[in-house]
Amino acid sequence: MTAAAFLPWLIVAMVVVAAVQIARRVILWRSGRPARVDWLAGLKALPRRYLVDVHHVVDRDRSASRMHVPTAGGLVLACALLVVGLVPAIAASRLYFGLVALAFLVMTAGVVLEVRRRYPRPLPRLSLGQWQKLPIPLGVFALGGFVTAFLASLGDPLPAVSILTLLLTTAAGLGLAGMAGHGPMRHALAGAAHLAAHPRPERFGGGRSTELRPIDLDAPGTGKLGAETPADFAWNRLLAFDACVQCGRCEAACPAFAAGQPLSPKHLIVDLAAAAGGGYAQPYAGNAYPNARPVGGAAGLHAPIVSPEGLVHPDTLWSCTTCRACVEECPMMIEHVDAIVDLRRFQTLERGAVPLKAEEPLANFRGADEPNGRALAERTDFAADLRLKVMKDGATAEILLWLGGAAFDLRGQRTLRALILALNAAGVEFAVLGEEERDCGDLARRLGDEATFQRLAKANVATLSQYRFSRILTADPHALHVLRNEYPAFGGSFDVVHHTAFLAEMVAAGRLAPAALTGKAVTYHDPCYLGRYNGEIEAPRALIDALGLERREMARSGRRSMCCGGGGGAPVTDIPGDTRIPDIRMGQASDTGARIVAVACPQCTAMLEGVTGERPEVRDVAELLWEAVQAGGRNEAAAVKAGEPA
Repeated sequence: MTAAAFLPWLIVAMVVVAAVQIARRVILWRSGRPARVDWLAGLKALPRRYLVDVHHVVDRDRSASRMHVPTAGGLVLACALLVVGLVPAIAASRLYFGLVALAFLVMTAGVVLEVRRRYPRPLPRLSLGQWQKLPIPLGVFALGGFVTAFLASLGDPLPAVSILTLLLTTAAGLGLAGMAGHGPMRHALAGAAHLAAHPRPERFGGGRSTELRPIDLDAPGTGKLGAETPADFAWNRLLAFDACVQCGRCEAACPAFAAGQPLSPKHLIVDLAAAAGGGYAQPYAGNAYPNARPVGGAAGLHAPIVSPEGLVHPDTLWSCTTCRACVEECPMMIEHVDAIVDLRRFQTLERGAVPLKAEEPLANFRGADEPNGRALAERTDFAADLRLKVMKDGATAEILLWLGGAAFDLRGQRTLRALILALNAAGVEFAVLGEEERDCGDLARRLGDEATFQRLAKANVATLSQYRFSRILTADPHALHVLRNEYPAFGGSFDVVHHTAFLAEMVAAGRLAPAALTGKAVTYHDPCYLGRYNGEIEAPRALIDALGLERREMARSGRRSMCCGGGGGAPVTDIPGDTRIPDIRMGQASDTGARIVAVACPQCTAMLEGVTGERPEVRDVAELLWEAVQAGGRNEAAAVKAGEPA
């Protein structure tokens, strides 16, 4: 019997060791809250989710893809072939061991590429510690397995060498299996289970699932609102934390981390996994939270996560802009933002522990249904001369224009006026809710005040359900997202369109005739809640292109765009860092050489216009369109007749 004949039994031993190791994590996962999982559908879809959805994200970093495919693929193939070798007739074949050797050789090539990413100098976003040492047992296992199987394919001409390489392969293989519960290899088993039991299965296959899930505020026996301890998360959320491969892509994409605020999405997920496991976790060996606040470091399944004694400082939670850049870049499809909002909900609803500057808007929500405390009847004051139709006066309309909070802001009013004039020029029949339009509740929900959000959502749904209209039009991506994706949970299913998409329709249909604004270079900033959250990437660009503008893309654009810093309540939580997120983003815009930054969100407008010093001009796409329409002249008379003073 050759030494290679023991390789299949090594795989059996590795499976047993890994099962024992991961069993402790399984028990821990099941200590979380119940969650419904369609295991049959998840397991059936697992190959596609791993080979297509995950690989699509991995492949964005070509060096990682070139490393991961042969390493993981060779490992899985070699182990699968060796399991087949438990059949004696197959294990007696030299050709069979030649195939096993080829699989190990593929894995060896992948490990070599991994070594190049970590030595002599690792990529800054990668974790060190055991992760830095991982290529050693992987390499020994791959190379030892290759030599052992290759010699077997030749008839085992060097039995002493075969025995030596078998022993090395065995030691490395069992070492890798031993990491399945508390080391780097944990992500392999946890990751596969996570993909099968994912809390948002709609994300796979090119789908999109970005809405926050409501919590039942009235159900008896629910206990806490939000998450205080690891046990307060659903069990498949705890599983997700263990799926983290610590690749650091989320960290590299995080605007708060870039600005030096005390948030690293990778560090946070590792902390959540460590909090659940108590002492059964390896020390974190990645980048520290920038300007880290002191914490006690206490951990445990039922220990508070965010507390002076815990693992996470409140400022880490409140630094998040909820932009989902971390989620977009995560190859394991972990939902960082969901975890952050669940933790915020407990802080806000149970403890009333929100940042000082956030107290006023939340109080205004409760007293005035608006974060700024303005009377709802004042929402249309900016357009008094435009003779807006109001729904409560008995109007029915093709389009309901949702004005949003921009109606109370001088800068936002300029955008809304341009939009209204363009609608008039296109002959669009539209109306507004007037004083019946409450705030959509986006800010309250992202700050964790689920109770206020649900009250506003139910009231707005009741109001909207009284009237007849075809679509809701809004210039605010945050309102778009809430109305389109989060109101259905409260009985409000509406067809909601962003103003850039609607105006692009009007231009394409010939209802607006803009002149070409030649000689102007523009770079477009994708709002997170329009691009990443709702997948609207092309319409704003099509509209800009229709205006004859020279469009220059920033290095980060589309679904991988960088946040302006205005989402998730960040402007009111106001956690200090080394710099400001909008300053970083405006620097990226300036790098294009464009003199204009086109925007499509009132919050993006406010954040980017707040950048001081020499910078490009900030213009909403609707403003650029109206400028072009005025230059064309054909539609201007219609707008004047509809209400604009001559």
